[in-house]
Amino acid sequence: MLLAGKKALVLGVANDHSIAWGITKALKEQGASVAMSYLNDGLKKRVLPLSEEVGADFIFEMDVTQDDHYARMVDMVEKQWGKFDILIHSLAFADRQDLKGRFSETSRAGFALACDISAYSLISLSHSLKPLMNDNASIIAMSYHGSQKVVKNYNIMGVAKAALEASARYLADDLGSDGIRVNTISAGPIKTLSASGISGFRTILKTVEEHAPLKKNVTPEDVGGSAVYLASDLSSGVTGQILYVDSGFSILGLS
Repeated sequence: MLLAGKKALVLGVANDHSIAWGITKALKEQGASVAMSYLNDGLKKRVLPLSEEVGADFIFEMDVTQDDHYARMVDMVEKQWGKFDILIHSLAFADRQDLKGRFSETSRAGFALACDISAYSLISLSHSLKPLMNDNASIIAMSYHGSQKVVKNYNIMGVAKAALEASARYLADDLGSDGIRVNTISAGPIKTLSASGISGFRTILKTVEEHAPLKKNVTPEDVGGSAVYLASDLSSGVTGQILYVDSGFSILGLS
């Protein structure tokens, strides 16, 4: 198995439709030990049964907007594992009001919140966990093509994902000397809890299915397979990259 003996910390599983859940299952199937975060007690009720399903070593509460949660997370990981190998960042949020209407009406607070949770958290998590990461460790963040091209109603999330991708490149340069690789997966649209906040999402799915080279939408399992590659030693020479898993939709101009 490609990940035998490796330990993977997964942040962002909300339910069994989450991209992070597809990744968690794929990592586990390839031999990795996994641990999963939950945002709060409300989501713990959803995450706990999933953690039991995959035999997660532990779960922990993590709200990336709370500074004290980082120290608690580090203590938990060090106590349970000592060091680990894989960090999955599948975290994003924007106020629903900032995903509607005109982008120029984005609120200051909404801009700060979306970029804090969706982008800055990658920096803060990487900084906090760096001392616990083994050589040739892999950090993988989830993005979307709305970071590169305008997608109707994606609005502030497009800006936040662009910040995430830029942050991943700078982290790749910064952490390379520590033996840590940082890459991003840009997944095609998938029916997840966060996607439900985007107006017209069904139209986006239909457009991809009709026009993408592979004529289909991708699944969390598709993303999971690519995450296994980036987490494994097969990608030991790959860092600072964006890997598109979107049935080829991102290569198109006019269709």
